[in-house]
Amino acid sequence: VDEGHWDGFSKRENGYVDFYRGWDEYKSGFGNPSHEFWLGNENLHPLTSQHNYEMRVDLFDFDGNTAFAKYKVFAIGDESSKFKLTANGYHGTAGNSMEYHNGHRFSTKDSDNDNNPSNCATVFRGAWWFDTCVKADLNGQYFLKTPDSDHRGVYWRAWKGSNYSLKGSLMMMRRI
Repeated sequence: VDEGHWDGFSKRENGYVDFYRGWDEYKSGFGNPSHEFWLGNENLHPLTSQHNYEMRVDLFDFDGNTAFAKYKVFAIGDESSKFKLTANGYHGTAGNSMEYHNGHRFSTKDSDNDNNPSNCATVFRGAWWFDTCVKADLNGQYFLKTPDSDHRGVYWRAWKGSNYSLKGSLMMMRRI
């Protein structure tokens, strides 16, 4: 268990909140912090640009197993950078799926900023820091069972592969 207080900025637990949303909603945030939510990229940027933060991602499967990924350096760029992700210094049990997304811009269904000819956010039905698409997608479509095709759902490829949709996830940060 880590010492110190972690602040959550994203939580998935049951699929009650639809994460297939547009740029403005991901910019300002949505949902309920007691349940499922996204804090908002315009809220994350000033925090992570004024001070040093680390990030922790907790993952939960449907069999009661858990894993975590911790990143010693975490920051979100401003809107002109398309809320570019910085996540470096991995440590944990989940595997380093965020390595693929580090340095990439945020994409939503109405703002395609990835490096794929198609919009990864529409293909995978959730916004994320896509490259040529995805090795982790905690904002993907929520499933109560394994979907019929790869790369669908809420997943972290390094832990459960690309065709296992997780029961839940919690993304947190703390000032260091």
